[in-house]
Amino acid sequence: MNDLVRVGWLLIFVLSVVAIGGESARAETWQPSPGHTQVPIWPGAVPNAKPNPKPESVGPPEGREWWPRANDVSRPTMTVYAATGRNTGVAVVVFPGGGYQFLAMDLEGTEICDWLSSRGITCVLLKYRVPGSGPWWDEENKRRVYPKVQTALQDAQRTLGLVRQHAVEWHVNPHKIGVIGFSAGGHLVAAVSTHFAERSYAPVDTADRLSCRPDFAIALYPGHLWALEDEDLATRDQTALSLRPDITVRADTPPTFLLQAEDDPVDTVEESLAYYVALQKAGVPTEMHLYAQGGHAFGLRKSKLPIAQWPQLVQTWLGTIGMISESRHGS
Repeated sequence: MNDLVRVGWLLIFVLSVVAIGGESARAETWQPSPGHTQVPIWPGAVPNAKPNPKPESVGPPEGREWWPRANDVSRPTMTVYAATGRNTGVAVVVFPGGGYQFLAMDLEGTEICDWLSSRGITCVLLKYRVPGSGPWWDEENKRRVYPKVQTALQDAQRTLGLVRQHAVEWHVNPHKIGVIGFSAGGHLVAAVSTHFAERSYAPVDTADRLSCRPDFAIALYPGHLWALEDEDLATRDQTALSLRPDITVRADTPPTFLLQAEDDPVDTVEESLAYYVALQKAGVPTEMHLYAQGGHAFGLRKSKLPIAQWPQLVQTWLGTIGMISESRHGS
């Protein structure tokens, strides 16, 4: 009998270890909060996949304060945050920043989704591929690298098609689907806003036959847009506000909202200015807000600075372009 008891306890211990191990394994990839499920955006093989990618992980390098950033994402996913309260019918695909090296899944992801969904807007948080999926800074060689294929753009195009495919199911108006992005995610906003005439990958199903053009676009402290951003700081001409060659604004680029702080030490104000000039020249309805202070990567975090009022500016702007009704502005 004692042997049976010992065997029973041993079995319980082994099962507990396996269960804990399973929890640890699951924790190695970024996971949304309870009640939300992330699903792969590609039904099979991911286009232009890297051979032998590193396994996805969560958190900063060792020795730094922990926060939920996603690293080495090779299997992109989307997570839907349903609108709460009165549904506006609007949907927004959210692109976190991270320099195309990692993804700031909290500050520029889940926190943004919680805010928008509480305003009756359905949010779709995209965990797109990183690193090297868009223009990125190679610190070792001190140069900007432009990949031959921007796989983050592929993920963004695919996700917009999927949202339109599920519009009825998610109670979304297929003509009111926009994008919001921060830092490198702001570059992705510009990329998908100017590359929608055709997919940058071979279509895989019916979702890819639907439009991947956003109906509106919101870019906060975007990077990788200004053609001179990598020129010598002391000699570059800050009045030459031309765009990087991978971004070509067209007349049917969606209405765009831009916001940035003039003291941003990471992505300088010329990034937004260059994009604004191109949008204005193309006749694209554009609203831009610049603030003296705010720095970079402020997201929705509380601050006494005027720039912290940007969420209300976005809500008002969504009303002026006909996405939400006037009654939603002050909510």
